[in-house]
Amino acid sequence: MAAIGRYVALGDSFTEGIGDPHPGSANGLRGWADLVAGQLAYHRQDFRYANLAVRGRTMEDILQDQVEAAIGLEPDLVTVYAGLNDLLKIRTDIDAMMARYAAALGRLQRAGARVLTFTAADIGAVPVFRRLRGRAAIYNELLRAIVDELDLDLVDFWRLSEFRDPRLWDGDRIHLSPLGHTQIAARVLDKLGVPHRLTCPADAEVLSPRSLRADLYWAATFAAPWVFRRMRRLTPGAGIEPKLASMTAVF
Repeated sequence: MAAIGRYVALGDSFTEGIGDPHPGSANGLRGWADLVAGQLAYHRQDFRYANLAVRGRTMEDILQDQVEAAIGLEPDLVTVYAGLNDLLKIRTDIDAMMARYAAALGRLQRAGARVLTFTAADIGAVPVFRRLRGRAAIYNELLRAIVDELDLDLVDFWRLSEFRDPRLWDGDRIHLSPLGHTQIAARVLDKLGVPHRLTCPADAEVLSPRSLRADLYWAATFAAPWVFRRMRRLTPGAGIEPKLASMTAVF
């Protein structure tokens, strides 16, 4: 298989790189997609990369604002992670959302791109998100059916047991830590069959449960403000532009 030459990453905060601060990145964040791009660049001198992901974006935002833009960049690889912000809403028609997602993934594929997507992570251990576990499971089953029908690549995040280790998560318990981003990048490259130099634990040791003190701190610093923002319908990505809106060389 020819080395990948043009890669576009689509999605929300997961793909933007929240949780992996890096001063050398365009928006101060690195993340798994940047790490994947860095490894792909080893295999082609003319490699180019764009990242259109923006935190807080819903499925509809991604399908409207990012998919057509990605097609215009003529990628031979597209990664997409979309829908988690929709699952956080009080009401979401998951079947209708996934039908639109399937159409968009097929559109990317017909444009000539290899398409890789992700199931939702199992965040049932996080108290404020525990009620979403059933929704996420439905989302995942519908996505697996789409992947099978279209013959797409899938990183099945839900089944990655190493992410039970809290070291792979940021302090807010919903975004990845730098180690978590590295682990996802390695999983993506493995799925693509691309040799890489990323090193991370094959079976990360599961640490002891968090303490009550840590839980109370998290509730005060993240959970309560998050609920307040949701009640006021504040969008975390308002006014934020993609960090790499055009194809860019990676060094």
